[in-house]
This record gives sequence, C-alpha cells and structure tokens, in this order.
Amino acid sequence: MPNDEPIEEKVLFDNGQTKYTGFLLAGQMHGEWSWFRRDGTLMRTGAFNSGRQIGPWRTYDRAGRVVKETTFD
Repeated sequence: MPNDEPIEEKVLFDNGQTKYTGFLLAGQMHGEWSWFRRDGTLMRTGAFNSGRQIGPWRTYDRAGRVVKETTFD
C-alpha cells in the first residue's frame, strides 16, 4: 500500500544549520520547499506537485529581499 501522507524531509549542513526542508510524497518532492545558505539565511523557496515545480519560485539575497521570481504552470 503506497504512503499517501507527506513525510517531512530536512537536511542539515555540517555546522547544524538547515540546508533544505520540505515534504516527500511517494518518494517525490511535494508541497512547499525551502533552501538555505550555510549561514542560515533563506536562499530559495518553491513548491512541487509530485516532483514537478509549480507556482512561484523565489530566490532571496542575504538580506531577505527577492532577487528573482519564476512562475511554473
């Protein structure tokens, strides 16, 4: 029976800071994901639908300002 509940995925840098976090559904990226720099600042956010990028994806500078936005159908 396949798992139909999302499982949280969180990977850390060797310094203990979060590298990325999101959810897996049936082994594929699903839902909101966030990636961070080694210093802990947010680098990128976006969403997946069963492994496919959807909606707005944003890249941030170290001050937290959006420097790039791409929208996927």
